[in-house]
Amino acid sequence: MSNLSVVIIAKDEERTIGQVLAAVQDLQPEIILVDSGSTDATPKIAADHGAKVIHQDWLGYSDQKNFALDQASNEWVLSLDADEIITPKLVSEIKQVLENPLCDGYRIKRLMFIAEHPIKYGGFYPDAQLRLFRRGKGRFNGRLVHESIKLEGKVCDLQNHLLHYAYKDVEQFEQAMEKYAQLSAQESLRSGFNPSKTSLLNLFLHPLWTFFYRYLFRLGFMDGILGLRMAIIYAGYVQKKIAYLKDAVKQNG
Repeated sequence: MSNLSVVIIAKDEERTIGQVLAAVQDLQPEIILVDSGSTDATPKIAADHGAKVIHQDWLGYSDQKNFALDQASNEWVLSLDADEIITPKLVSEIKQVLENPLCDGYRIKRLMFIAEHPIKYGGFYPDAQLRLFRRGKGRFNGRLVHESIKLEGKVCDLQNHLLHYAYKDVEQFEQAMEKYAQLSAQESLRSGFNPSKTSLLNLFLHPLWTFFYRYLFRLGFMDGILGLRMAIIYAGYVQKKIAYLKDAVKQNG
């Protein structure tokens, strides 16, 4: 076994979890999967791939991931979502990095898929996230959504990307954006925000700018009809964030 622990949180992820765990085997890591109550075959698939499966009721994104980090025992941690598959090239790069690490953490680019369609434009790629880091140097922040790792030390970027099989279809992406809009509004209310953010002008202009920025300036049109739908949905997500925040402010006086 290497000096690497792979940590994953999951619930009902049988669609992808087998591929995720098969892809990390060549790293010979300790594998920790924290399951929050799957009703499908996720725990069995994980155990069959050598994972230590631990049940933990849902604590929220950040706290659940920090709980998973606390179960790791090796010097380095690779934190993956249950739909993120590392490529052979990324495996080789991680091996090389861990032989002579020059940084305390490494960002990894993510190529998102809708079903089997990669989304290469529209601001959805490279979407680099800090995923590989020394245990004890990093923790997930306390955000309700879009949580990220706060690291003490130097951060570098890996060259190869992972494959993020996030959504089985564009409708699932739209449903996720609805949930994230609600959570983002709660996070803004909790952490503080500029009152102008909830103005009617911002409610109209920000989503409009988001659409044109992602579809034209970030070349979303290069992903065809799917790119158009993604840009529309994302602009709607921005508008819903503002609308939900505006409603929450009213309810809280």
